[in-house]
Amino acid sequence: MSSDRRLLERKHLYSGRVIQVQVDKIVLPSGSEVIREVVLHPGGAVALAIRENGNILFVRQPRYPLGQDMDLLELPAGKLDPGEDPAVTVARELEEETGFRARTIRPLCSFYTSPGFCNELLHLYLAEDLSPTQQNLEHDEQISVEQYSLSEALQMIRDGKIRDAKTIIGLLWSKALL
Repeated sequence: MSSDRRLLERKHLYSGRVIQVQVDKIVLPSGSEVIREVVLHPGGAVALAIRENGNILFVRQPRYPLGQDMDLLELPAGKLDPGEDPAVTVARELEEETGFRARTIRPLCSFYTSPGFCNELLHLYLAEDLSPTQQNLEHDEQISVEQYSLSEALQMIRDGKIRDAKTIIGLLWSKALL
């Protein structure tokens, strides 16, 4: 199957603090002209941070797009700064969000979050040898830190208490590793 597409027209609709939105008119290999709405995202890094006792660090935070009273339990993560190495991002975000620094950070995998309309690529890292520092939240973040064993976290997926895709992917990687 050929993925040869030809761009006919691009409209830039929005540039924000995190994303950009564009609408492309393309010609498919079949000759059909179609419209594609695209969200451009700088990507991010996710920490699967495991303490010495085997507990995994999580952050609980409100996610505005999901509704007023919707908090999600997630693995710590954050967006890449321009030109930044994802390993630098994950170390920074882990410490800022949880107040823990990792001596060992190892890449596990990278994955697209929603490639049907967005180019966001997340990089998952295993973070170990944790030492406490201090949480350093940004002005708009409301984050509490929680810890659970892998078995508790997997049960929370089954019970629908963990619904964040990057967290589910990270926990399944953890199950494969441990």
